Amino acid sequence: MSLLPVADALARLLGRASTLQRQEMVGLHEATGRVLASDVSARLTHPAFDNSAMDGYALRHADIEQIGSELTVIGQSAAGHGFSGSVGPGQAVRIFTGAPVPPGADTVLIQEDADVIAEGRIRTTFAVARGRHIRPKGQDFVLGDSVLRAGESLDFGRLTVAAGMNHAELPVLCRPKIAILATGDELRSPGSMPGPDQIIASNTYGVAALARDNGAEIIDLGIVGDNSDAISHAVGRAVSAKADILVTLGGASVGDHDLVQATLLACGMTLDFWRIAMRPGKPLMVGTLGAMHVLGLPGNPVSSLVCSLLFLEPLTRHLAGLRPRDRFADAILATPLAANDKRQDYIRATLSIDEKGRLLAGPFSRQDSSMMQVFAKADCLIVRPPQAPAIDAGAPCEVMILRPASGRS
Repeated sequence: MSLLPVADALARLLGRASTLQRQEMVGLHEATGRVLASDVSARLTHPAFDNSAMDGYALRHADIEQIGSELTVIGQSAAGHGFSGSVGPGQAVRIFTGAPVPPGADTVLIQEDADVIAEGRIRTTFAVARGRHIRPKGQDFVLGDSVLRAGESLDFGRLTVAAGMNHAELPVLCRPKIAILATGDELRSPGSMPGPDQIIASNTYGVAALARDNGAEIIDLGIVGDNSDAISHAVGRAVSAKADILVTLGGASVGDHDLVQATLLACGMTLDFWRIAMRPGKPLMVGTLGAMHVLGLPGNPVSSLVCSLLFLEPLTRHLAGLRPRDRFADAILATPLAANDKRQDYIRATLSIDEKGRLLAGPFSRQDSSMMQVFAKADCLIVRPPQAPAIDAGAPCEVMILRPASGRS
């Protein structure tokens, strides 16, 4: 079987996926980052009344057409405590920001533009236009206005206007459920003491964190050994939980101890593809089991994380109704790189900013896919296309951003 190019693999994966239509109501504090399931309309008009944008005096413009006009202050209007009367000729009401503009007044003169000449008397010192410093009723939105649209992701601005429209809860798309299963006789949980031939299972935590960051709900299926019955039982748990994606870690190839693919096929999985022209991460398995997507990630930690970035993140965001996350950017290479072979390479590198303000990518000298520490220190992955020729330091390159560049070179 020939190796599938990364772009083709991603297109095939997303081509089988549709945005989830399940929805739920959540409170505003729980709605950050969620995607609206339907339009949201205003339940009231805002502002509900003409109000002052500044501290000053509410008055009739006809009374202050000349600088030096004098008026009698007949009361005050504060936020939450409006003036109960009306403003007549030669009168003014002391007003504060957000307070209702009393009937009869059509302009606000800010306090800096008035001199207090006696108790209850002011004189204007500046000419102001009619209607100045008044926020009219309904300036922001009116009852029934459809302000937020289905498919929008809820951020701090949209949540603010949702609250202002008098919504305590919002209809949002349900988070995709991602079940994660680690397989292998050699694996032990973090915090335990591994035996002489065992290692600590680390992949689950990085993959889960990335999935949560992209709007997913995680179902941790734990660790199972290299046993078809145990794997089959765990897959059944994912199906029963109605997971949208089953992610398996390790055992997806076709070696004597790689039982995941064969077991999933026995469970009814339709295999789409499982070998990708990439490094690290060649033995990636993609298929479907009923309505559930299946991603079989490699067992090596870095391979698992790179595949998650390239395939699990886009799939999760697609199901969640979130826009694709663009991690790619142009950079300058800090050190030379040798020619590449037939697989697309993802090289761990640091990222800094040079004296010209350009991103500078510095590859690590060691790129073994089992080295978690190097990945943890990496700011980006340098993307090397198949058959790319050798390039020198200073040459342009494409990078996949993991975290922002820190400092200058």
